[in-house]
Amino acid sequence: MTPLEKYYNKFKEEHRLTTRHGIVEFTVSMKYIHDFVELVRVSSSLNEGRENSEIKILDIGAGTGRYSVALSREGFDVTAVELVAHNLEILRGKHENVKTWQGDARDLHFLPDESFDITLLFGPMYHLHSDEDRLLALNEAKRVTKKGGFILVAYLMNEYAVLSYCFKEGKIKDVLAKGTLTKDFHTITNIDEDLYSYTRLEDMNRLNEKAELERVKIFAPDGAADYMRRELNALDEESFALFIEYQMAIAERQDLLGASSHTVDVLRKN
Repeated sequence: MTPLEKYYNKFKEEHRLTTRHGIVEFTVSMKYIHDFVELVRVSSSLNEGRENSEIKILDIGAGTGRYSVALSREGFDVTAVELVAHNLEILRGKHENVKTWQGDARDLHFLPDESFDITLLFGPMYHLHSDEDRLLALNEAKRVTKKGGFILVAYLMNEYAVLSYCFKEGKIKDVLAKGTLTKDFHTITNIDEDLYSYTRLEDMNRLNEKAELERVKIFAPDGAADYMRRELNALDEESFALFIEYQMAIAERQDLLGASSHTVDVLRKN
């Protein structure tokens, strides 16, 4: 069993997006997924008026199916790919109308070229450390996405790691002594020890250029929510709804993107 599998066998992935900070991330992300579904509907005169069942969505790194299940219940044709058997077992146990595969984002040989209108890559980039591996995942997502389709790629952000772990948890001196931060505080991933990789906007730009993918939009699905778990939990329902409204309003603010815990890069296959 790999370290990643051991981690997800213990980590409550099913619970994460049902917490308040997770609800912010999920709600904002779903809003943007729906926005790009609408663009798919009207991308050509032939596609106008397509029903949900005619729009094919691929969820790579689907976890236990939070997005796959929600989109399937809306009537979309959803396929989910998940590496970790434990997560896939939970997803399959829900008995939803989601086609499932166990597989690695870097090798989707079991899926045909240009099959999906929307491809979600919401988990794999967290755990792929090298440009080489990340490019494999991007290129596979590109291969299976239809021309003119959209790929939504989620990343964990570098400054979130530095602020929350290095400073909030008081680990900064330990991390510097270990040599896992550059002089300008860019995290250095230890491939043998670290489960997560953290990213800056320039890293995304470099990958997109190499993959020859065009950025359509970039947004922060959760913003400060992950820093404010205790405060969000203390809000009444009306105030929490207003926080989600706030995050919706600022999700594309360029001056705030890098400090979000997650960022989603929306790419088009031309």
